[in-house]
Amino acid sequence: MWNEQHDISGFLGAFDPPANDCIAFSARGCPAGMGGKPLRAACLCGAPEWMGDTEVDAWTLAFSPDSQYLATGTHVGKVNIFGVESGKKEYSLDTRGKFILSIAYSPDGKYLASGAIDGIINIFDIATGKLLHTLEGHAMPIRSLTFSPDSQLLVTASDDGYIKIYDVQHANLAGTLSGHASWVLNVAFCPDDTHFVSSSSDKSVKVWDVGTRTCVHTFFDHQDQVWGVKYNGNGSKIVSVGDDQEIHVYDCPV
Repeated sequence: MWNEQHDISGFLGAFDPPANDCIAFSARGCPAGMGGKPLRAACLCGAPEWMGDTEVDAWTLAFSPDSQYLATGTHVGKVNIFGVESGKKEYSLDTRGKFILSIAYSPDGKYLASGAIDGIINIFDIATGKLLHTLEGHAMPIRSLTFSPDSQLLVTASDDGYIKIYDVQHANLAGTLSGHASWVLNVAFCPDDTHFVSSSSDKSVKVWDVGTRTCVHTFFDHQDQVWGVKYNGNGSKIVSVGDDQEIHVYDCPV
């Protein structure tokens, strides 16, 4: 882990091969990592460390906003929900679909969205576990999705090169954005609700205005595809990571 001065501030430990594919932090600062071996969650804020006693089918993961649950997306089209304290699976959401590449909780805790390898997006009601909406706007795998801070919009990124914005409540398509020359690999909202950022296999990072649906800035500093991009807590910085083995920190341009 790195701090704001770009120094290494901690080391969580290593995962057995295959390589660790994903890591997420809860709102309390507790990280969970996932690889091909049993799922492990090493919690830093007083919660116990746990590891499943059987191998867990998981590719992507996300903490609930209250940090009580950890959702994982599986190769067989299910979202499994684990209790963070117990390490036990509480229940599953069945998308009736294929390999899930991405999942996200809405900040208000009401919804969970999943994106699959076949381009299908599902939105679930967390309270009831029911499937609310199925969105079919993309033609290729959904690499990433993110809710707006007010939980009203869902932004999705796909291998088809497009970014789509959906009205969560009514499942209406609110915008289709183009600009990346290849797969869109990651999207993340700015905490102020007005902008979001995307990264792509075209080696670029783009900042988008939510209101105008336009790209307002592009960074071209990576030498290979950019898999991850995030804002810091107050939206003043953007961090990206790519296959060039570099982590870039940018001042937010807007």
